[in-house]
Amino acid sequence: MIRPPFFSLPFIFLATVWVAQASPTFDLVGPPLSVKVTRNGKTLPIAEVPDLQPGDRLWLHPDLPHQQQARYLMIAVFLRGSTNPPPENWFVRAETWDRHVQQEGINVTVPPDAQQALFFLAPETGGDFGTLRSNVRARPGAFVRATQDLNQASLDRSRLNAYLAAVTRISESDPDALKETTKLLGRSLNIKVDSDCFTKPAAQQLSCLTQNQDALVLDDGHTQSMVAELTSGASADLIGQLSATSLAGAGAYSPYVGAIVDVVRIMNGIHTAQYQYIPALVQAQEDQLQLKLNSPPSFSNPKSVLTVGLPPVGSPQLPPMRAVDEKRVYCAETPSLVLPVEGAPLLYSTSLAHDFVLHVEGKKGSAIDLPARAEAVRGGFVVDTHSVEVASMDPEVTGILRGYWGFEPVEGPAFHLESSHKANWSLPEIDRSALIVGRKDTLHLEADDAACVDDVSFEQQGKAVKAAYKLVKPDEIEVQVSLEDTRPGPVTLLLKQAGMSEPEKVAVQAYAEAPHLEDFAIHAGDANGTLEGARLDEVSNVEIKGTAFAAAGLKRKGNEDALTLTSPAAAALFKPGEKTVAHVTLNDGRKIDLPFTVGAPRPAVALVSKSVNVDQSSSSSSSPIQLANQDELPLNATLSFVLQSQEAWPRSQKIEVGTTDDSSRTTLNIENGGLTMQDGKTVLANLNPQKSFGPSAFGPLRFRPVDESGTAGDWQPLGNLVRIPTLKEVRCPVSPQKECTLVGSNLFLLDSVSASQSFAPSMPVAVGFAGSSLSVPRPSGTLLYIKLRDDPSAVNLVALPVMPE
Repeated sequence: MIRPPFFSLPFIFLATVWVAQASPTFDLVGPPLSVKVTRNGKTLPIAEVPDLQPGDRLWLHPDLPHQQQARYLMIAVFLRGSTNPPPENWFVRAETWDRHVQQEGINVTVPPDAQQALFFLAPETGGDFGTLRSNVRARPGAFVRATQDLNQASLDRSRLNAYLAAVTRISESDPDALKETTKLLGRSLNIKVDSDCFTKPAAQQLSCLTQNQDALVLDDGHTQSMVAELTSGASADLIGQLSATSLAGAGAYSPYVGAIVDVVRIMNGIHTAQYQYIPALVQAQEDQLQLKLNSPPSFSNPKSVLTVGLPPVGSPQLPPMRAVDEKRVYCAETPSLVLPVEGAPLLYSTSLAHDFVLHVEGKKGSAIDLPARAEAVRGGFVVDTHSVEVASMDPEVTGILRGYWGFEPVEGPAFHLESSHKANWSLPEIDRSALIVGRKDTLHLEADDAACVDDVSFEQQGKAVKAAYKLVKPDEIEVQVSLEDTRPGPVTLLLKQAGMSEPEKVAVQAYAEAPHLEDFAIHAGDANGTLEGARLDEVSNVEIKGTAFAAAGLKRKGNEDALTLTSPAAAALFKPGEKTVAHVTLNDGRKIDLPFTVGAPRPAVALVSKSVNVDQSSSSSSSPIQLANQDELPLNATLSFVLQSQEAWPRSQKIEVGTTDDSSRTTLNIENGGLTMQDGKTVLANLNPQKSFGPSAFGPLRFRPVDESGTAGDWQPLGNLVRIPTLKEVRCPVSPQKECTLVGSNLFLLDSVSASQSFAPSMPVAVGFAGSSLSVPRPSGTLLYIKLRDDPSAVNLVALPVMPE
């Protein structure tokens, strides 16, 4: 690769240091200069002129103080490209100390084919004019580039100054608005705003937002197109390349830093023994150019020549104004209506755009022009709507921003406008029950037009409270309502439109917190389903597919509720896998829709037979007690029962057996031997309760089938599990008037003992009894009657040997 000779390491190092440290303050005030431009009979101050054209007449007037000691020569210069030296008559010389110049200024005309314009302020010496003219004609490209860069830097500096001034002012006057205002400034002026600054304490936010000022100004295509580069080749050297890199702090930012570095380098390169050229940034205010210098002028050799760029000569580059939201609708009667516009930062930082109005077509072809001005802190054009007369406007109109960019008329984006009128407000169905006391909620109110709402409040229990709101659609507003310290009941929303004296009222209802509906579980073929969630006591009724379901029992477990719902028609109402909706009505009238899916049919089996097998060979199993109730199942016996299903019995299906209080439960299946297949639909189940449940199990016993997925069928009764005491004998005294003694173990399992089947009289066994003998009535022969503690409803017969005491 061929490298130019100046690409040496020392030069790169020096250039890097210069660019990295280049942060020109330009805080020295230079001499002011008044400039006006006349085109086709119309005169504008220089602050409103973005470009010059051949034939424009420039009025230049140096505003030097009367006591000015050093004499300045003012030289107006026109250029015609980097490779085409300007003719000598394109240099206009004026002696600023001349009385006529001091009083009247000078007039110069932009010659044909001119592309750039600038002027010098040079200390007066012999031969000064000729020397300066020779320098410019010898190196026109350097001055073309310098003029371009000065214009670029001045325009970018205007954006930076506007941002810094606004941020500082807002920080001092309204710190709470700093975040939102800075966002608008960043959008309007195309300034990089560091959002992390707002995470810092309020006292540190301003310094954070204004640090690294050279990196704040983002690239702006419109600004650059106005001062398009007219040079190429050698002028775009290493310094210029570095100014567009992250090393120089630019990259995606404006070439502000690079422009200043380039112009300083260029002017350093063309100084002579007599003159050195000092760049001057300009701040235009009306017809005055205020010069800003970054180094003090010198009046000894080499004397300083102040170099000032004027607007480029060429076709006007109109600002690319864009509406931030093209679909948004605005109210024509809003005081200080703001129309957000982006894409042309110079609208906000300069006076180049001027005399803007919002042009609105009225009824029958009439037109209204409303004054408009660009305000960066508001993020758009602020329109004065005081002169709007609703009667002269259609309900919906279009307004177009119109004004001037310098001498050229310019038309901005169009905006949709509407006028205030009585609206029929409504709430979407989903929002009608959205207001819950004790929290903040959001309501959406709809009307044919909603843009003119400028104040929203709500009234409840005699109190009116402001409500935050925003326009989300042309026909919809979103309102934030806080009911943290109130009770359920009616609430009135008050919506005031701009230009209307009385607010419109919308009645809504505030509710207590609604139940949380988790799911409705029901299986095809079932008459009952379970509604799951929280606060289900608030449920009034449920309707599914036109069928009403009645509440049949509510169970609570912590914060979770389970409400059983039943309907006689439910068994034939659903199909497996069907997706449908439960329409739940609450006690206060609200309705909640709960989608659910119908489950597959639950497994079902029938009890065919059962038997109790007692091992008579075991002394612990044999008992003289004859159980009167066939449903009583001794804990120490083996229970066998036969079950049958309508369809083929799945081998993965199991049977759960347990007490009704869920204190004891076991599972029987083919794998653990609890179930034995008799045929394809029938199984034999064997259960040893004492082994499965332990010695303390008792009470009603039930069973249910459970399929492979864990879906369980209905519980069915299996019997009443009872524990049997061990009774050995009865010992009676000789005297018939005396009681006998029952001898055995676990006698606490007896509830009472009697010699009569009618249990009159009887002897109860006290709770807490732990003895091995018990006083009982004298048996009738060898017979006694007992009631077990686990089932005191049944009278059981006992035949025991009676021994003399």
